[in-house]
Amino acid sequence: MLTTERLLLRPWNESDAESLYKYASCPDVGPIAGWPPHKSLSESLEVIRNVLNGRECYAVCLRSDNIAIGAVELRLNGHTDMTERDDECELGYWIGKPFWGQGLMPEAAKALIDHAFNNLGMKTIWCGYYDGNTKSRRVQEKLGFEYHHTCNDVDVPLMHEVRVGHTSCLTYENWYKRQR
Repeated sequence: MLTTERLLLRPWNESDAESLYKYASCPDVGPIAGWPPHKSLSESLEVIRNVLNGRECYAVCLRSDNIAIGAVELRLNGHTDMTERDDECELGYWIGKPFWGQGLMPEAAKALIDHAFNNLGMKTIWCGYYDGNTKSRRVQEKLGFEYHHTCNDVDVPLMHEVRVGHTSCLTYENWYKRQR
C-alpha cells in the first residue's frame, strides 16, 4: 500500500467491482487507452480477478473514502512487451472521468515511480500512449518521461484496431535529477 497527500494506492479487491464498473463503463475512459467500456458488473469483477491482479497493480483511491477511482500499475518483465529486462518495467494508468484534470493521476503515478526506483531497483520505466490521448501524454510529461519512439502499426487487440503508439521512458538518472 502506498499513500500520497490525497490518495491511497492499494491492491484491488473483489468488493471494488461496483466502483470499477461505474468508472470503466464510461466510453471516454477505456477506448482511448485500448480497452472497451465494461458492459456489466460481472465483467468488472472478472477484470479485477484476471487483469488488475499484477504484483504491482494498485487501485487508486481517494484517502477520504478508499473507493477505487482508477488504476496504476508497474508491469514487470514477463508482463509487458516494452522490455525484456528485469530492471525495467512499464507504467500503465487510467482514472475515472469525474477525476480528470485534478492532478490525481500524476500524483498516483509519481508514488509508484518512486517505489519502482527506490524499492524495486528499476533502472528505466517505459510508458506509452496512443495517438490522440493528449491527457496521457501530459501525465507522462509532468512526470519527466522523455519521448523515445513512435510505432505506426500497433495492434490493439481488445479494440480490434491498429493504432499509432508513442513510447516514452524515464531513467533512474533523470528521475534522480528531478528529485533535487
